[in-house]
Amino acid sequence: MSLILTQHEADALLALEKHYQGEERFFFPGLGGAIRIPLHSADRREEFSLDVTRGRVVLEKNTFQNRARKAVILARLDLGGPPHRNPDGEEIPCPHLHLYREGYGDKWAMNSPEEFVGVDDSWQLLAMFMDFCKVVTKPSIERELFI
Repeated sequence: MSLILTQHEADALLALEKHYQGEERFFFPGLGGAIRIPLHSADRREEFSLDVTRGRVVLEKNTFQNRARKAVILARLDLGGPPHRNPDGEEIPCPHLHLYREGYGDKWAMNSPEEFVGVDDSWQLLAMFMDFCKVVTKPSIERELFI
């Protein structure tokens, strides 16, 4: 499997329904923590990963990421971090969304889509990000009292 995708392939993978098919329960990570959750297409031909990473110091710093083929980042939502500088020099403030772009991978960011703007609850944003990435059969992720 190639780690370089055409834009059509990346868009198709992002649009593909994803399913968690395990029994494991996950805990939303604490500061500095991370979880990696395996996902599959309905026919199990494609493997995906949902990654949730928390900053060590800043409570609001979170990264939600959807990968395909082990290493290809299809979508990444960065929250509470520094701005991102795109290859053309444009600076995009946080929160921002990275989507796979042919020839650049996840090097380009855009302003956070409207559905994510104004939502301050990282737990709710994770659920919204899973919907955005078409995670249909969602994993059980338990919320800690203080996230």
